[in-house]
Amino acid sequence: MPVPYVRPDVQMMLDLLAAQEGPKTHETDPATARAMMDMVFTMAELPAGELGIKRDFTIPGPAGDIPARLYDPRDSREPGPVVVFYHGGGFVIGNIETHDGLCAETARTLDLPVVSVDYRLAPEDPFPAAPEDCIAAARWIATSPDELGLSVTGLVPAGDSAGGNLAAVTSLALRDEAADVPVVAQWLIYPATDMGADSGSMVDFAEGFLLESATMDWFSNHYAGDAADWRLNPVLQDTAGLPPTVLVTAGLDPLRDQGREYAGKLIAGGVQTVYREAAGNIHGFANLRKMIPSAHDDVMACLRALNAILDELKAESQTEQAAAAE
Repeated sequence: MPVPYVRPDVQMMLDLLAAQEGPKTHETDPATARAMMDMVFTMAELPAGELGIKRDFTIPGPAGDIPARLYDPRDSREPGPVVVFYHGGGFVIGNIETHDGLCAETARTLDLPVVSVDYRLAPEDPFPAAPEDCIAAARWIATSPDELGLSVTGLVPAGDSAGGNLAAVTSLALRDEAADVPVVAQWLIYPATDMGADSGSMVDFAEGFLLESATMDWFSNHYAGDAADWRLNPVLQDTAGLPPTVLVTAGLDPLRDQGREYAGKLIAGGVQTVYREAAGNIHGFANLRKMIPSAHDDVMACLRALNAILDELKAESQTEQAAAAE
C-alpha cells in the first residue's frame, strides 16, 4: 500500500497516543477499557457548551429502563423531528458522556432536539441487546411521550461506528414495521455495516491508526452476534425505501470500505445519499475535535448536508399541505 496521506493534526494525535504507556483497549477488561475511553474523550473532545435544555431521563426498554439525555438549543418548540443518537464504542464501551459534545453540537447546528440513548453494552448484555434497546427507544420517542415533552413528527437516527450500525439497523427496523412516525433521514458516521469484512481498509489500516484489528476482534468476541442476522450486519438488507442519508467515512479507518460499500448500496437502492470521506482522518474523529481541530470541519460539513436534506423535506411538506388546502 502506498504511504497514506495523514493530516498534520491527526499525526500529532497519533504520535501522542503512541507515546503513552499502558495497555491498549484489547489488552484490558471491559471496565478498564470504558474508563480509558472516558479519559481520552474528556481530554480530546470539545465541551458541550450552552443549550436551552440538557436533561437526563429514562426510556422503558425490553429489559428495564434505558438511560437517555435530551439536548435542545431551545427551551420550547413547535412539533418537528427529533435526532435519536446512538454512541459508538464497539458495543462494549462508550456512553452518553463520551458523546456529550457531539450531541450538543448536533442539536445547536440543526436547531433540533437530540436524544442520546445509553443502550445496554456487551459482554454483560451481548447481541441482540443493543439493537433491541435502540429500536425500542426510537419507537418510544416516536409516540411523543409526556416524559419527553416534545411533539415528534419524524425521527433522524444517527450514530458513530457501532452507533452508526445501530442507527442503520433502527432505520431498517422502522421502515419494515411501517412506524406511525416516519424516519425522515439518517446520519451514519463511519458505520460498522459488515462485521465479516476482512480485506481492503481492514488490512491497510489494521494497526497504527487508533482503531486496530485486535481491538475490533475484542469487541466482536464480547458482542457475539450472529453473522447471518441483519441486526448485526445491516449490509445484508435491501435498502429500498430507506430515508435520505448522510454517510461519512474516515480515510484512515479500517471501517472505511464497508462504509463506502453501504453508501453505494443505498445509492443503488434509490436512496438520496450524501457521501463524504474525511481524507487523512482516523476513526473516532467526531469525538476528537479538541485534539484534531480539522475534525470539527468534517462534522460541520456533515451537519450542513443533513440540514439541507431536512430543509428540503420541510419545504416539500409545506408544498403538499398548501396543495391539500386548496
